[in-house]
Amino acid sequence: MNILIFAGTTEGRSLAQYLARQNIFCHVCVATEYGEQLIEESNYVKIHTGRLTEEEMKELMEREDIHLVIDATHPYAVLVSENIKKACGQAKVSYQRLLRSSVQLKKEEDAVFVDSVEEAVQFLKAVTGNVLITTGSKELAKFTAIDGYRERLYARVLSTPEVVKTCAELGFEGKHLICMQGPFSEELNVAMMRQIDASYLVTKESGKAGGFEEKIRAAKKAGAKAIVIGRPSVEKGMSLEEVKQFVIRETGKTVHHQISLVGIGMGDRKSLTMEAIDHIHAADVLIGAKRMLEPFSGLHKPMMCEYRPEEICQYIQEHPEYEHVAVLLSGDTGFYSGAKKLMDLLKDEHVTVCPGISSVVAFCAKLQTSWDDIKLMSLHGRGQNTIHALKEYGKVFTLVGTKDGIPNLCRKLIEYGMEDTKISVGEALSYPQERIVIGSPEQLQKMEFDPLTVVLMEREKREFVVTHGIADDHFLRDRAPMTKEEIRSISLSKLRLQKDSVIYDIGAGTGSVAVEMALQSSDGMVYAIEKKKEAVSLILENKRKFAADNLEVIEGMAPEALESLPVPTHAFIGGSSGNMKEILKTLLKKNEKIRIVVNAIAVETVAETLQCLKELPFCEEEIVQASVGRSKKVASYHMMMGLNPVFIFSFTGGGCA
Repeated sequence: MNILIFAGTTEGRSLAQYLARQNIFCHVCVATEYGEQLIEESNYVKIHTGRLTEEEMKELMEREDIHLVIDATHPYAVLVSENIKKACGQAKVSYQRLLRSSVQLKKEEDAVFVDSVEEAVQFLKAVTGNVLITTGSKELAKFTAIDGYRERLYARVLSTPEVVKTCAELGFEGKHLICMQGPFSEELNVAMMRQIDASYLVTKESGKAGGFEEKIRAAKKAGAKAIVIGRPSVEKGMSLEEVKQFVIRETGKTVHHQISLVGIGMGDRKSLTMEAIDHIHAADVLIGAKRMLEPFSGLHKPMMCEYRPEEICQYIQEHPEYEHVAVLLSGDTGFYSGAKKLMDLLKDEHVTVCPGISSVVAFCAKLQTSWDDIKLMSLHGRGQNTIHALKEYGKVFTLVGTKDGIPNLCRKLIEYGMEDTKISVGEALSYPQERIVIGSPEQLQKMEFDPLTVVLMEREKREFVVTHGIADDHFLRDRAPMTKEEIRSISLSKLRLQKDSVIYDIGAGTGSVAVEMALQSSDGMVYAIEKKKEAVSLILENKRKFAADNLEVIEGMAPEALESLPVPTHAFIGGSSGNMKEILKTLLKKNEKIRIVVNAIAVETVAETLQCLKELPFCEEEIVQASVGRSKKVASYHMMMGLNPVFIFSFTGGGCA
């Protein structure tokens, strides 16, 4: 597709450069040699310089076999646009108008709106005071009708010899002629108006790309009234972003984006790093949760309010017009951040990761404590065993993220006998409503906190956490059956548990096996299934005694009680109530690679398990028969007393290779 751009504006030049970066060839028409200097010619950009008549436009389109014309001329160049449209019609070429976005002024902006330069001149005739004219040189002659214009008026125009000569001939010279290429920053506009003591600023409604907003804000700061010349007509067309999207769709090109994953710290702009600021200012679009985007609304960039990784990636792919994308992420990109998932999803794009100040760094600085000996965790959208970590490490930092997070945490600490914990809560860090509260679980459990909360838990008493080999007499037992510690040790060894295993304890009895499994797999979860109410109560008591917070008790009969539970990685069966085959089938259905250990004392259970191993797809089968003798002191002698022999079956789902 051969494309011709009439590039009389910043947007037109930007479009040409964008197409060149996407390896899309285009012809570019500019009216002057100065305009030619603003565009870099390359293998993908051919520049045509000089003003063209309607007939010359048509000849150019036919000579270069143009298929699409994009009219990116100035919104006030009405005659030029009309000629382009007519030429396209005669050459039978598709025409698209690139519109410069307009700006709606706020009610508090002090401005006078007029329909034409002539009307602006009539207004200025009736007032006194110096005037900065920023409407260019083409219609500057009309302002000479104002009495004393040589002393009152200051013209800001392009710095070309032709323009300077024209202005000088009209009487604008010396300090009354400012030759510079815009657009200009708000600060520079303010400085100019104050330098010339301007009472009025004359400007066209040139849109965001023309620096219109900066002019209006600067006029207000400098104490000048803005006179705004409205656009000559309401046009139909597309924005720069829409034109880019249209061309990419028509040419079938694939755009590779430059994506920055930016950690923005706590949320307040003061916690941004200089690198983060650079990435944000360079971006064509900002993506993030509403809270993260709000501080940057003043940048007037396109924004997409989204935090879900899949939706962010889909949005980026659907918007090829945005080459540089900044995804804003709270805190640091490496600390419980969505950056991890985004990096996986965006592996085919060019991704830069910009770290930020994490909440743990900021909060510990406020508390004036180091964080090199703290266990870092998060309860925001996930479940982690903070109780076990506190027992083991003594200092735990965690993100919370829910309104009831702190009260729930306090109640757990009280329930597990850890009332001596010091809790420091950081609420809405860096925001005006920031609050830091320090107290005990008892003091904080009834307080309300913002969901945007972090907490540091400190406990002087650090416990040596035994995860394997707890003595039988440490468990509350009553009359419920219990797997003896020697058999527990062998069974747990055969299970091959990992730190994050999800385990079923079927026929849990007192919960001795379930507790040891929960302590061993502290990042995982144990579900203790037990049908007897008395035994369920015992398991709950043992859970509290050992602070096994990752142990959940399910009252019911297997296999029915297993149906709604999460997928297991391991299962221990201490009692099957005659349902061994149905239980094993259910476990295989939930996870065909599950690791299982069965303890059998009754001969019938041994026979039933052996039959299941023949009929169901298991491998790595092993049977151990353990006979344990314990000493009993009789007078001055130690007599060995035998316990019931136990058959320990261990096997893995999947069948034999």
